Amino acid sequence: MLKIYTKVGDHGKTKQVTGKMVPKYDLQIEALGALDELDSWLGYVISVLSPKSASLASSIQTVQRNLYELQADITVKRHHNITFDDTKKLEAEIDEIMAKLPAIKAFILPGGNQAGASLQYARALARRAERMVIELNDKQQPLNDEIFEYLNRLSDYLFALARYANYLEGYDEIKSKY
Repeated sequence: MLKIYTKVGDHGKTKQVTGKMVPKYDLQIEALGALDELDSWLGYVISVLSPKSASLASSIQTVQRNLYELQADITVKRHHNITFDDTKKLEAEIDEIMAKLPAIKAFILPGGNQAGASLQYARALARRAERMVIELNDKQQPLNDEIFEYLNRLSDYLFALARYANYLEGYDEIKSKY
């Protein structure tokens, strides 16, 4: 049986792939944690999809797999699997989804049915992860531009998926005052 604990305590440090021990507040660890939080939340989103929105599960799982690759791109020196092609795929899917939806002429409030609201929260988590990855790049570890572009487009994609989930459920989006 594989044990997931060491019984020695970590004293506020964690081991990077390189074997180096760093504080848990290290920028790389914070960025990876934000990506993990997003990935975990997407697993939750899949669990709340109704029969009307169940078709979104495979697209969300593709994003989850890409987030694992992105984390590896950050932690492993010569790992470079997220490319501009991944971003282009997101853009194509965004365009395809948005073509099915009524145009919006005002800001909408995040929310909707359980899947739509959960995807809106995922969008916010993606934005936070993006900010943390940018901070990692700016202050500690230069990263590939493909990572930034993918994360930026991912939040747009999650917004589109949230709107689409609400549409599939027949939920009318609520416009903000502005």
